Amino acid sequence: MLRVRFSAIFTLLILGICPLSVLAQGQERGSVTGIILDMETGNPLDYATISAFRQRDSLLISGAISDASGSFDMELPYDFYYLVVEFIGYEALSTRFFELNSQQDKIDLGTLSLSSTSQDLDEVVVQAEKSSMELALDKKIFNVGKDLGNAGGTAVDILGNIPSITVDVEGNVKLRGSSNVRILVDGKPSGMVSFRGSAGLRQLQSNQIERVEVITNPSARYEAEGMAGIINIVLKKERRQGINGSFEFLGGYRPNYGLGTVLNYRKNKLNFFLNYSLAYRVPYNYSTLDQEVYNSDTTLISLQTSESDTKTLANTIRVGADYFFDEENILTASYQYRRTDVRRLRYLVYRDFVNNRNNLVTTTNRMQDEDEHGPYSELAVTYKKNYKKKGQELLIDARFLTYDELSDQIYTQSSIFADGSPNVRDNQVQNSFNDEFERQYILQADYVHPIGKEGKFELGLRSSIRDMKNDYLVSEQDENGVFNPIPELDNIFIYEENIHAIYGIIGNKSKRLTYQAGLRAEITDVTTILEETNEENPRNYSNLFPSVHFTYNITPSHALQLSYSRRVRRPVYRDLSPYITFSDSRNFFSGNPDLEPEFANSFDLGYIHYFDLGSISSSVYYRHTIDKILGIRTVDDRGFSSLRPENLATEDAYGLEVIASISPYKWWKSDWNINFFKAQTDGSNLDEDYIADTYSWFTRLTSRFNVVPGSDLQIRLNYEAPQELPQGRSKSRTFADISFSKDLWEEKGTVTLNVIDIFNSSFRRTIIEGPAFYSVGEFGRKARQINLTLVFRLNQAKNNRKGLLDG
Repeated sequence: MLRVRFSAIFTLLILGICPLSVLAQGQERGSVTGIILDMETGNPLDYATISAFRQRDSLLISGAISDASGSFDMELPYDFYYLVVEFIGYEALSTRFFELNSQQDKIDLGTLSLSSTSQDLDEVVVQAEKSSMELALDKKIFNVGKDLGNAGGTAVDILGNIPSITVDVEGNVKLRGSSNVRILVDGKPSGMVSFRGSAGLRQLQSNQIERVEVITNPSARYEAEGMAGIINIVLKKERRQGINGSFEFLGGYRPNYGLGTVLNYRKNKLNFFLNYSLAYRVPYNYSTLDQEVYNSDTTLISLQTSESDTKTLANTIRVGADYFFDEENILTASYQYRRTDVRRLRYLVYRDFVNNRNNLVTTTNRMQDEDEHGPYSELAVTYKKNYKKKGQELLIDARFLTYDELSDQIYTQSSIFADGSPNVRDNQVQNSFNDEFERQYILQADYVHPIGKEGKFELGLRSSIRDMKNDYLVSEQDENGVFNPIPELDNIFIYEENIHAIYGIIGNKSKRLTYQAGLRAEITDVTTILEETNEENPRNYSNLFPSVHFTYNITPSHALQLSYSRRVRRPVYRDLSPYITFSDSRNFFSGNPDLEPEFANSFDLGYIHYFDLGSISSSVYYRHTIDKILGIRTVDDRGFSSLRPENLATEDAYGLEVIASISPYKWWKSDWNINFFKAQTDGSNLDEDYIADTYSWFTRLTSRFNVVPGSDLQIRLNYEAPQELPQGRSKSRTFADISFSKDLWEEKGTVTLNVIDIFNSSFRRTIIEGPAFYSVGEFGRKARQINLTLVFRLNQAKNNRKGLLDG
């Protein structure tokens, strides 16, 4: 049945696309060519977007993307046109008008140079709006500022609004249905995610982010980490002459207050930049768990509820400077510091029954009171050398990251029997100190050397040295009021990780075919130590990670890409740490010191097409994984559960993804994403019942309406289908957002109102079952989020994309 559905979907996709490409056939056609370069460096810009507009009505007729040499070749029916060239981080460029006819069927526009330096606003004749989504075959680029739903949010909220990506209510990020994704900031690892995982991104405000790049099958240039691919978050930074920037003010319910600024000042060879944000928010989370445990002669029933308030105050500042020695040599230095202070109050209630729900035995209340402080800093120095030969460059980057998390928690628990008498045995007062420290050094060098007219060779080195320490202690109060350490919860866990890599890539172009092959070698040395008990677990392994990419341009507006790469997911600190979380006295979470890395071979066949009303990108993908890492839940005869990661034998994942961006009318723009995936998971190495053959899908539709000049209305609908799991299944989710924005002060300001999760329906619902237990859980935010944001721009156009028409 699933095979039939996939075949039908794929057939409909092809049948739907093909007529679009035939519409323009039968007309006499010419071609226009050119080369896209960086104005400052002279380097070619690959994957720049070139859009052809008809002169008389500015109708979009066709589009193309530049290749690795910056070149493009576009076929068009005879008529009068102009082109708009766009590339992330540069101002859009509109060309002169030109005509294609029988006497002049080939136009060479020569070199088109894009600049990051703005012109005075009153010199601008045409402003091209910044696209919210830019599609390339090897990656997809999303300009987050155009999405009204991102106003007032965090990096986690932004990722949840991007095609291909889903985020659950606990902040866990998935790409194409897989949680094994590598998240980078400005193309490099960041302490925001290296220590706390994707949850650390809740402290990164949306007003600091310029764009997000999604790379589903990375080349050897990138780290091999990340089974499903890479998500790269690019922070805002300008290089414009003079002073410019923006200021943002936020107010929201539940409490969500903040302010932020992005400022830039450049004069001649020196460019300063400053990003600052202050945020205070109080998310309110709620969960329930209904669990039955079957013993030989009794059934234990437990109804559990949890409510939490997490008051979070986050200060983030990033300062830096670029120094242009000349056009070929640029030195950049930056420093980022963030401090997060958290006060977490969590209230749990356990109601325990025997055999039926009318036979209540005990009611237990537990409260967690936690103070947490987390300073983070990052120092980065980057040198870029552009040689005289076009496309030849050297990039050297050095970074030092520190992250500390200091946590002091008090747990108070009281219990009573059904008749109201005290259940003294389950009364507890516990104290937990959990101090975590991380230090990481990263050194990376990348060199690109052109070969012939359009080929190139790349060579790179990377070393990462990372040390983490977790001092963990749980004490329990005795009848005399004295706190005594619990022996098995008193230790120091040390994690030492050294990864060294070298890679090489060679690529070229032959007519319509562009090809690239790469090989990356990584040496991994990981050691974990339990200091108090003198337990040491060293791991050393070396691996090769090949990658191959082929791109075939059927026409300038139609292209296919086939790619392959080998990927890895290494167990990290939290996967290996044996410490048990203690906030919940019935449901425990811990790492697995014996966990092995998982490896995957990933294949992707992609298609992209530009047509009159927009663009469509589709891909079919397959991923084979060995030693799949997945959390396995076990329940003892008391009904107490433990969740820890284990290595399952294999997983085979298949999928079909379609992303479309269409503008039926000038006042209406719609983005649509749908992803079908099938996963066959084999965990029979652990238990013969740990077998899952699941198929699921999710879709997201975003429509933006510009009915009144200067105002925008945006509606987003999301649906995630049910999915089978090795130990049960997750249920479907449906939720919606709505946003409205209005320009103020001649587009120098914008006010945005958004409502996230209008119907409060984004709860995650699961059913987990094992040989002797059955549980139903629900997790999510208790209340929808409402945000009001005001942005003021200083010497900055609203869309930051400008160009001139040269009559």
